[in-house]
Amino acid sequence: MSKSSPLPSNTAASGPSDEDLEPDTAERSDRGTRRRSRRPLGNRVAAVARWLHIYLSMFGLASVLFFSVTGLTLNHPDWFFANVEHLDEAEGTLERSWLNDLDSATTDQAEDQVDQLRVVEYLRLEHDVKGALTEFFVDEYECFVTFKGPGYSADARIDRETGEYFLTESTLGLVAVLNDLHKGRDTGPVWSVAIDVSAVVLTVISLSGLILLFYLRLRRNPGLVVAVIGGVVIVAVVLLGIP
Repeated sequence: MSKSSPLPSNTAASGPSDEDLEPDTAERSDRGTRRRSRRPLGNRVAAVARWLHIYLSMFGLASVLFFSVTGLTLNHPDWFFANVEHLDEAEGTLERSWLNDLDSATTDQAEDQVDQLRVVEYLRLEHDVKGALTEFFVDEYECFVTFKGPGYSADARIDRETGEYFLTESTLGLVAVLNDLHKGRDTGPVWSVAIDVSAVVLTVISLSGLILLFYLRLRRNPGLVVAVIGGVVIVAVVLLGIP
């Protein structure tokens, strides 16, 4: 009677256990982490510069387009009928008590005897005056009130004795409005912040594009040469072309 051969071991047939594999997996993960951490600093800088350049360019696209077009209209207003002015005139009479309020005046100064808030609000409601109040001058006999906005101005002269006033509104059209927005003239603090943000975005776009140029080996030297030529041209225009 022959001896039966031993049954094959289930452990041997099933291959290496999970415990045997875990150290190899962990080792490969550690090697991958070390490899990523050893990624050249230049590549990381290039990746960040590329990301900033692409997405800030898209974010600032409207700003670049606006200031480019309005730079042209500002430099050549006669091409776009920017000097067309429309005048409106109006007359009326204010409450005399608003102009000579001696009871509520805190001093003997003329401007303290005028209820400036009521005068301004009346002109806005009665004549749809726009813009920001830029001047309210008061002397012994008259008041002079000035409102200004992009492509717009309104001036009122008020007789303190009779309350009669004469109002002149000047509107210069859409191109003049765009030109004043470009210059930030009579646009208020909110638009001033918008201009500052646009300037910062355009600066970062320019610098990130310059940084990317250093990582394009085939285009680096030609690109730098063109950049230097452009800078020299601007300096030459400033030095030689401006009287």
